[in-house]
This record gives sequence, C-alpha cells and structure tokens, in this order.
Amino acid sequence: MNESTLTERGQISLPAALRRALRLRPGQKLRFEQVSDHEFRVFTPVEKIPGPMAMLGYGRRLGGPARRTRDWMKELRQGED
Repeated sequence: MNESTLTERGQISLPAALRRALRLRPGQKLRFEQVSDHEFRVFTPVEKIPGPMAMLGYGRRLGGPARRTRDWMKELRQGED
C-alpha cells in the first residue's frame, strides 16, 4: 500500500510507483472527487488534441517578417538545384 504524509500547507507527494502507473508528469493537473467520508478518487483530465485551427498564426510566433507563398516556394526550389 502506498502512503503519503500531508504537510502543514495541505500538500502531499504521490509515491513514484503511482506516478509511473498513471504516467503523470510535473505540472499535470489532477482532479479529486469525494466518494465517501473517507475515500476520494483521483482523475487525470484527458488532454485535448489541438485541431487544425491551432495552427493559425503559427508562422507569426516564429518571428521574422511575413512572407508570401511565392517567396517560400522560391526558397524551396533553390534547394532542389
């Protein structure tokens, strides 16, 4: 049985075996649901997979000046020579 101690600040450390079994990563959020007076369930929320709209504005985040499609194509074709 895995055990943890509650700190004065209300924090616990999950045992490494549980973290590995649940494939938890640092910074990942957990959700708790009370089942009874002495029992809780822990859930790992399902991460949403970004859709195609997540790519909008991606080029701007890379920095640099905006480029036209023909400029990109010209650069790509130069690599073919």
